[in-house]
Amino acid sequence: MNEKTLFGKEKNPSNILPTKYTLDSNIKFRCHPGVSCFTECCGNIKIVLTPYDILQLRKRLEMEAAEFLHVYTEPTYLEKTDFPGVTIKLTEEGRCPFIKSKTEGCMVYSDRPSACRYYPVGMANFHEGAQEGQGAEEFYFVVKEPHCKGFEEDKNWTIREWRQDQGVDLRDTMNKGWMEIVMRRKSFGFQATLSEQAKRMFFMASTDLDQFRSFIFDSSFLKTYDVDQETLAKIKDDDIELLLFSYKVIASMLFGTEDIKVKPDVLKAKVESIKQEQNETGKTMEQRAEEDFKEIKKDWVKAKEAQSN
Repeated sequence: MNEKTLFGKEKNPSNILPTKYTLDSNIKFRCHPGVSCFTECCGNIKIVLTPYDILQLRKRLEMEAAEFLHVYTEPTYLEKTDFPGVTIKLTEEGRCPFIKSKTEGCMVYSDRPSACRYYPVGMANFHEGAQEGQGAEEFYFVVKEPHCKGFEEDKNWTIREWRQDQGVDLRDTMNKGWMEIVMRRKSFGFQATLSEQAKRMFFMASTDLDQFRSFIFDSSFLKTYDVDQETLAKIKDDDIELLLFSYKVIASMLFGTEDIKVKPDVLKAKVESIKQEQNETGKTMEQRAEEDFKEIKKDWVKAKEAQSN
């Protein structure tokens, strides 16, 4: 199967026009059932789903997250990371399962994934994001594939108008925290490996909000982390609030950010535990750190060997 990736610079670089666009730049494009290539872009393609995509699609289809994932997705790793994610599972013919026919188009169009909405306009810092605390040059680019006849249509837009029409701004808001986590992980490269527990946490929070809510309220999470009552009230029944909260939890657990803090008494107990271990083993903090660093170096070597194979 000849697979392509939406806005995939490595697999399909010649289809990205060599021009930087701003929100006020003009493009000529329109896609509708009357275009001869209608739905051709919905086949032999890898569509990675964001957490907000999954939430909206399973609500549209009235499915539990686990059922939706089983029926409509397949596992993948997010580009250049060891983060587990999902893509839409294509039919045996290599088509998106939500395409009814060439004339009817997408049966979940109003809740279609983010990647489908962006096409053919991409935003550079969604793929080349800056690290935390640093700015990024933000500009837009256009993907023009040979088969696409939408560029021959007599419809002019600014990039801003196109994004508004496609509902991209809302998607950007809902995806922002998650994308920042992915880009931050990507910046580390494969030399810093994640534990299986960390990967499972990322996957659960990204794909199954019901399970994540249970993790927050039914596990020892709230005994460990300090979450104010107002936030708890919001995330108890509001999936959007829970989605945004999940980004903070992931960032805190994976990267040690200050979004969600460990309770002072728990932190104090942890420090005491480390001191006690130090007294029992006779190892100083510097010695422990040196041992940990040696283990990390071993992981780096393994990761590099895996990459070269």
